Amino acid sequence: MLLQQNWVSPHWAWQSLGKSFLLFVFFMLQTADLEARRGHQFVWKTGHWGRCVGDCGSGGTRSRAVWCTHTEGWTSHHANCDQKEKPESQRRCFKVCDWHLELFEWEVSGWGTCVPGGEAGACVTAQHGLQRRSARCLQKLNRSTVASEICEHLAPRPPLEQACLVPCPRDCVVSDFSAWSQCGGGCTRTMRHRTRAVVAPPLYGGAPCPNLTESRLCEMAACPLGEEEHTYSLKVGPWGECRLPHHEDVSMAGRAVLDFGADSGEPSVSWLEGRKAHHHAREVQVGYQSRPVRCVRSDGKNVVLSLCVQDAIPLTFKSCVIAKDCETSEWSAWSACSQTCSWGELAPGFRSRRRGVQSVAVGTGKLCPELEEREACSTGGRELLQPCPRFSWRTSEWKACQVSLLLDQQDPRHHKHAGLCGGGIQTREVYCVQITVEVEMHRLKEVSRPVDGKFCLGPAPSASQLCNLPCPSECEVSAWSVWGPCLPENCQDHQGRRGFRMRQRHVIMDPVGPSAGCPHLVESIPCEDPACYEWIISEGICVTDHGECGLGNRILKTVCKNKKGEEVPHHLCSEYPRPEVMACEIPCATDCVISEWSQWSPCSHSCSSKNAEGSQSRSRSILALPAEGGKACPPDRVLQEHRACNDHPCVHFYWETSPWSSCSEDALVALNTTFSWSGEATCGVGIQTRKVSCMKSSSGHVTPKRCPDSTRPETARPCVLLCKKDCIVTPFSEWTRCPTTCQPGNATAVKQSRYRIIIQDAANGGHACPDTLYEERECEDIPICPVYRWKTHRWSHCILVPDSVRQGVLGYNEACGHGLQSRAVTCLSETNESADVTECLRWAGPMPPLVQECLVPCKDDCTFTPWSKFTACSFDCESTKTRRRSLTGRSRKRDKCQNTEVYPQVETELCPCEVFTSQPHGNWSDCIIGGGKSEPQSGMRSHGDTKECGEGIRLRAIACYDKTGRLVDPSHCSSSGYIEESCTVPCPFDCKLSDWSTWTPCSSSCGTGVKVRSKWLKEKPYNGGRPCPKLDLKNQVYEAVPCYTECNQYSWVVEPWSPCKINSEQNSLHCGEGIQTRKVRCVSTAEDHRGETVPNALCNQAEIPDEVQKCSLYCPSECAVSDWGQWSTCPQVCDPNVVQTRTRQVLRSSVNTKPCPEDSQVKPCILNQNCFQYQYNLTDWSTCQLSENATCGRGVRRRLLSCVRSDGRTVSARHCQQRRLEKPTEMSSECLVGCVVDCRLSAWSAWSQCSQTCGAGGQMVRGRAVLLQAAGEGRPCPAQLAQHRSCPVKPCYGWRLGPWSPCRLQGGQCGDGLQVRNLTCVVHDASVSATAKPVENALCAELPLKETVLQLPCSVPCPGDCHLTEWSEWSSCELTCIEGRSFETTGRQARSRAFVGQSPESPESCSGQVVETRPCSGGKCYDYLWKTSLWRDNVRTVWCQRSDGINVTVTSFPGGCALQTKPAEVRHCSPACRKPFSYCTQRGVCGCERGYTEIMRSNGFLDYCMKVPGLEDKKADVKTIAGKNKPVNSKMHDIFKGWSIQPFNPDGKLKMWVYGVSASGFLIIAFLIFTSFLMCKKSKQHQSTPPQQKPLTLAYDGDIDM
Repeated sequence: MLLQQNWVSPHWAWQSLGKSFLLFVFFMLQTADLEARRGHQFVWKTGHWGRCVGDCGSGGTRSRAVWCTHTEGWTSHHANCDQKEKPESQRRCFKVCDWHLELFEWEVSGWGTCVPGGEAGACVTAQHGLQRRSARCLQKLNRSTVASEICEHLAPRPPLEQACLVPCPRDCVVSDFSAWSQCGGGCTRTMRHRTRAVVAPPLYGGAPCPNLTESRLCEMAACPLGEEEHTYSLKVGPWGECRLPHHEDVSMAGRAVLDFGADSGEPSVSWLEGRKAHHHAREVQVGYQSRPVRCVRSDGKNVVLSLCVQDAIPLTFKSCVIAKDCETSEWSAWSACSQTCSWGELAPGFRSRRRGVQSVAVGTGKLCPELEEREACSTGGRELLQPCPRFSWRTSEWKACQVSLLLDQQDPRHHKHAGLCGGGIQTREVYCVQITVEVEMHRLKEVSRPVDGKFCLGPAPSASQLCNLPCPSECEVSAWSVWGPCLPENCQDHQGRRGFRMRQRHVIMDPVGPSAGCPHLVESIPCEDPACYEWIISEGICVTDHGECGLGNRILKTVCKNKKGEEVPHHLCSEYPRPEVMACEIPCATDCVISEWSQWSPCSHSCSSKNAEGSQSRSRSILALPAEGGKACPPDRVLQEHRACNDHPCVHFYWETSPWSSCSEDALVALNTTFSWSGEATCGVGIQTRKVSCMKSSSGHVTPKRCPDSTRPETARPCVLLCKKDCIVTPFSEWTRCPTTCQPGNATAVKQSRYRIIIQDAANGGHACPDTLYEERECEDIPICPVYRWKTHRWSHCILVPDSVRQGVLGYNEACGHGLQSRAVTCLSETNESADVTECLRWAGPMPPLVQECLVPCKDDCTFTPWSKFTACSFDCESTKTRRRSLTGRSRKRDKCQNTEVYPQVETELCPCEVFTSQPHGNWSDCIIGGGKSEPQSGMRSHGDTKECGEGIRLRAIACYDKTGRLVDPSHCSSSGYIEESCTVPCPFDCKLSDWSTWTPCSSSCGTGVKVRSKWLKEKPYNGGRPCPKLDLKNQVYEAVPCYTECNQYSWVVEPWSPCKINSEQNSLHCGEGIQTRKVRCVSTAEDHRGETVPNALCNQAEIPDEVQKCSLYCPSECAVSDWGQWSTCPQVCDPNVVQTRTRQVLRSSVNTKPCPEDSQVKPCILNQNCFQYQYNLTDWSTCQLSENATCGRGVRRRLLSCVRSDGRTVSARHCQQRRLEKPTEMSSECLVGCVVDCRLSAWSAWSQCSQTCGAGGQMVRGRAVLLQAAGEGRPCPAQLAQHRSCPVKPCYGWRLGPWSPCRLQGGQCGDGLQVRNLTCVVHDASVSATAKPVENALCAELPLKETVLQLPCSVPCPGDCHLTEWSEWSSCELTCIEGRSFETTGRQARSRAFVGQSPESPESCSGQVVETRPCSGGKCYDYLWKTSLWRDNVRTVWCQRSDGINVTVTSFPGGCALQTKPAEVRHCSPACRKPFSYCTQRGVCGCERGYTEIMRSNGFLDYCMKVPGLEDKKADVKTIAGKNKPVNSKMHDIFKGWSIQPFNPDGKLKMWVYGVSASGFLIIAFLIFTSFLMCKKSKQHQSTPPQQKPLTLAYDGDIDM
C-alpha cells in the first residue's frame, strides 16, 4: 500500500508538471513562429515626399507618411514591423523661393550622335540606337556653372538619354568609268588610264570606296633593238636646309650680328660675346642652300646630266638666312581672377598672364607664340566672393497731374491759365538699380544708386500715363425757406426776451476744390415779444342767447402748441390768456346777411423800411338784403379790414466764417480727442481754426449780439495731421568711367559725370530737395600712351654663297650674283633710350625687315649709279616727274648696256593730281528735323517735345574719286561727306471748333425740357489732322441736355371779388342774380423777385383763374345760403362709384315757405376729369458733362425727374411729394470722357556709328521710343521709330592676293618648284561689283597673311612619275533618307582624286586616292534602281542608276543597288533549246518562234515546233495566236506574268482549273437565264414580284460596288 502510494506520487507529479512544461514549450514555439511569420508578413510602406517647407535655402524640411501594412494589404500597428528597417519620414531639403528661380537654370547641350545598340542583325532601313546629351546648372547672371543640386531643387534634371534611329550602313557609291585616255605615238611602251569619281561617300560604317583608276598597257609595235624613242627632262629637286659653310670657308663678312639694344650706327660683325641681358643681341646668320638636279628619261630612269644640259644651267645654290626661332621672356605672374562675384559653388572666372618678345623669328624660324594666356580660375577655398548683383527697373512716384501737357498736344499755342482740370498727363522717372543677393540671409538687398539702363533686362516701365485732375465745383444751395415765427433763443430762459425770426437753406451739392466753400445757410432778424408757445384756436358753432337768431357766443376749442406745431401741455401757455368764447350773430329772417371774412391777402412787402411797410387786407361781402324792419347792412368801409405785416426791418443778420486754417499740432486736442480716421495711417490729430463774425446784410460787421448764439458756427475742429514727406533722392550714380586705354598726349581733357534722381518730392513741411542733381569733373590719372620707335641701322655688305660651294658647280666661278644683306634694328623710347622689343612691337608697329636681297654685279653685267630723286611736280595735273641713273665703269663701253629699252636710264611717272570728283551714292535719307540732337543725360526726363514736322534737311552720301578713278576719303570733296537738300515734312492740322456757346434757356417753363449749346467750325483739318465731328449744314455741332424748370416759379394771384352787381335797369329791387369781377395777375415766386408782377404769358394759361363770375344777392325775406365750400378729395385710385361732395350752409331762413336752395352737391370721381393720378417721370441720361475748364476726364451725367399727371400734363413736383411716391435714388453718376491723346515720343537718340568702317552700303541709325501710346482719336504713333542715312563712302584699303602662278622650277623641266602669288594693296568700296584699284602699300595695314601663304611648294611630274589627277567636281548634295524621308537636315557631297602612273614597270607603286566630303544644304533623297536593256540572244545589260539619271558602278563593294535584287544578265534553259524554230523564253523554258506552235512531251518539255497552217488567213485559234506572239518575248505570257494565279503551265498550255472555271461560268449563266424566264412569266395566283429577284438585285449592287 505504501509502495503503491510512492509510485503514484511521481506519476502524478509527471502528469501535472509535464503537461505544464509541454504547454510552455508549445507556447514558446508558437511565439517564435509568430515572430518569424510577423517578420515576413508585415512590411513598411511610404508615401510620396511632400513639398519643401520652412525658410528659404537649405533650411527647409519635407516629410512623408510611413505606415506598417500586412502583406494582404491591411494596415497594422507600427510595432508589428521591424523598427530597424523603418524608413525615414523627414529629411532636409532646399526650399525654393521665388527669387531663386531668377538666378539659376538648366542648360542642356545638343543631342550627340546616335550610337547603335542591341543585337546585331540584318539592317533593313534603320536600327535602334541611343543618343546622349549633357546638362549643367548655370547661374543666369554670368552663365557660370554651379552645383547641379541647386537646379534640382528648382526643376527636375532634363532627360539625358533618348532613343534614336541610325540609318543602315551606306556603302561608297562611285560613278561609271570615264573613257580610256589616249596612247602616245611611237613604239615606246606607255599606259592609258580611266578614272571614276565618288558620287556618295560611305556613311554609318558602310564599305569604303573602290579603286578610282584603272590602267592598261597600250598596244604598241615593238621598237627595233636599240632604237627606242625616249625623251629627256631636267628634274630639279627641293631646296635643302639652309646651312652655314665649313670653317675654312667662313669669312667674317659671312656673319652679321643683330643687336636690338645697341645705339651704334653699324651692325656688329663679330662673333657673339657675352652682353647685358636686356640688350637681347641676336645674330642674323646668312648661309646657303642647294638642290639636286638630275636628268630623267621618259621611262623614269635617270641618265647622265649631259643629255639634259641646255644653254642655261639651272641654279643649284643660293644664299639664305639661318632660321632662328622667336624667343620670349618668362611668363608674368597670373593676374587676379576676373570673377569678382559668385553664388553657391563659386562659378569659375578667368585669369591671364603675359610674356614679352626677347627676339623675333629670323628666316623660316618659328614665329612668336601667343603672348597672352588665359585659364579658368576659382576662388573656392581661399575667399568667399560676394553674390553677383542683379538689376531691376525702379520708378519714382508719379508727379502732379498736368492738364497743360495734354493741351499742348492739341494746340501748342494755347494760352495757359489757371483753373485747368480734367484729363491730363503725369510723369515719373524710370531708372535701373542694382540688387545684391545676401547668401546668408537668403534675401535681396537693394542698392538704390541708379546705374546704366542697359543692365536692366526687359521693357522699362511706362514713364507717363493719363491722369485726372478733379475740377473745382461751387457749392450749390437750395432757395431760402419762408421766415419763421419770432422765437426766443432759449425757451428755458424766461428772463431774456430777445427773439429772432429765421430762415434756412441747405446744401444741395458740396463744393470740390481746396478754396471752395459754401455761403451762410441761416439768416436771422431780431424781433420783439418772442413766444415759444401759443394757443391754437378752432371755432365751434354759434349759440344764440335767445331764440334761433340774434346775438350769441361761439364756444372756442383751444390747444397749446409750440412753434414746431407740436401739441404741448396747457401749462406752458399759462402766461398767455386762454380764449374760451367769442361773440357771434345768426341773422334773422329779415336781417342783412354778410359773408365770413376772407383769408388775409399776402403781405405787400417782405419787410418794412422807411419807404415801404408791409400790409395785408381781408374782406367780406353782402349776401342778402334786409327786409323791412330787419337789421340793415353795414357800410362798405366796414366790409374791409387792413393790418400791418412783416413789420421787421429789411436788414437781416448772419454768421460769416473765414476759411479753415491749415492743420496744426495741438496738445489738448491730441490728448483729449479720439477719432477714427479712414484711409491711410496718419501722424496724429491736430486742430483747425477759423474766425466767426456777425454780418449785417447791408453794412458789414456788427456786434455778435445781433446774431443768435444758437446758430453760431464752431471756430475750431480736430483734423488729421498729414505726415511730413521729406524729399527722397537716390544716391549719386557712379562716376562715368574714364578711359582705361591710354590717350595721346595732345588729347583734350575727358570729363566724367554722375547724377541722382528725385524719387519723392517734399510735402507737408518736409525737407526740401537738393538743388544739385548733376555733377561733372575732369578725369584724373588718365594714362598717356608711351612713344616708342624703331631705329634701323646700315645694311651690311652683300653676302654670297661661299666660294667653295660655287666653284664646284660648272659655270659659276665668279663671286657675283644675288645674295643677302642684313641690318640691325633697335627699339628706342621717347627719350632715345634703349627699350624692350616688346614695347616697339606693341606701340610702334611691325618691325622693319632685317634681311633683304642684294646683287653683286658680275663682270659682264651692266652697272648703274643709284636712281636720283624724282624731279619736282608742278601744280598742273598733266605734269610728270622723272628720275635718272647712268652707267658706270666698263658698262659705259658695252653696246648691250646702251640699249635703253632693256636698261632704261630715265623713269617717268605722272605727278599726283589734286583734282577730285564726287558722285552721289545710295538713296536720300529721311527728312531730318532738328538735326537729331542726342538723347538727354540718363536720369533726366524727356518731355517728348520733339519737333515732328516743318523744315528740315535730307542727306545723300557721296563717293569721292581722284583723277585716276580711285576712291579717296570723302573729305576731299565735301567737309561733311554729304549732299544736303532742304525738305519739308507737312505738319498735320486738326479740325478746330469754336468754344461752346452759352446754354439756351430751358425749352419748358414747367418740368423737364431741353437746353442746347453749339460750336461752329473755325479751321478744317488737313495733312492727316484729326477729323471734325459730324457737322450740320451750317458747319455747327450741337449738344442738347435735359433741363428742369420748377412749375411754381410763377403763379396766378387774384384780388377779392367785387360786390355782386345787379342790373338795376331790369331789376328794381336790386337783388337776385348778377355778376362780380376780380383782378388776376401773374407774379414771380422766386426768392429774389417774390411778388413781382410779370407778364401773364409766364404763368400756366390753362390754370388762369376766372376774372368774372355769376353771383346772387338774395332778396329780402329769401333764404340765404353761403358760398359753396371746397370739393372733397377723390381717392388716389379713381373710382366712378366714389363721389366727391361740396356743401354750403343756410345763413338766413326765408320768411315765406319758399324752400332754400340745395346745400350739397355730388359728382363721381372720373379719371382725368376731376380725379387725377400722378407719377414721377425720368428723362434719359444726359451726355457726360465736364467742367468749363476741362476738355476730358471725369465728368457727371444727370437725369431729371418731373411729376406727370395721368392726362400727360407736367405739374408741380409737390403733387408727387404730397402723395409720397417713391422717388428714384440715382439722379447723377460719374462718367468718363476719353482724352484725345497724341502719341508721345522721346527725343531722337544720337546717330549710331556707321555699320561699316568703310565702303558703300554703311548705314547710320537713330531711334526714339514711345513714351505714351495714342488714345481716343489722337494721332497714332508713327510706324517709323528709326531714321537711317547712308554713311559717307570711305575708301576700303585691303590686301588683294593675286592668282597662283604656274609651278616655277627655276630652270628645270620637271620636279619640285614653287607657286607664288602677289599681295597688292588695293582700294575699293566694298560693294559686290567693286573694282579694286592698286594703291600705295602704305595705305594698307600690316600684312594680314604670313609669308607661307604667298608661296606654296609644287611639283611638275616627270615622264614616268606618279601624279595626282585634278579634283573631280563636287557631287550632288544627297540626304540620308529612310523610306523616302529625310533623316538629317544637312546632306553631304564628295569629290575625289587619284594617283595615275605612267611607268608600266611598277604600276603597284602608283596607287592611292584621296576623297573629301563636306556638309551641304538643299539636298535631295535619291533612290538607286536596277536598269536592264532588252534581251538579245538571251543576254542583256544590267546597270544601277540613281533617280536623277546618273549611272553608278556596282563592284564587289556593295553600293547603290542591292546585289540580292540584281536581275539576271543571261537567260539559260535546261535542257538547251536545240529544236528547230525554238528559243529560250524569259521564264527559262523552251518556246517556239512566231508562226509555230509548241508540241509538248508528257514530261512538260518541248518536243518540236509545228508550223501553224492558215496563218495568212488570220483564222488561227487562241493557241495559234499565242504561238504566233512567241517571238516577241511571249506577250500573252507577259500579260499574265503579274497574276498571283497563273493560268498557263510552264509549257504554255492552259491549266485544268481554267477549264473548270469556264464550265462553272457557263452553268451560272444558264441558271440566270432560267431564273429570268420564271420572273417574267405571269402567275395566275398573284402578280407580286418573285422573291428570287431580291438576292439578284443585291448581287448586282455588290458587283457595282466592286
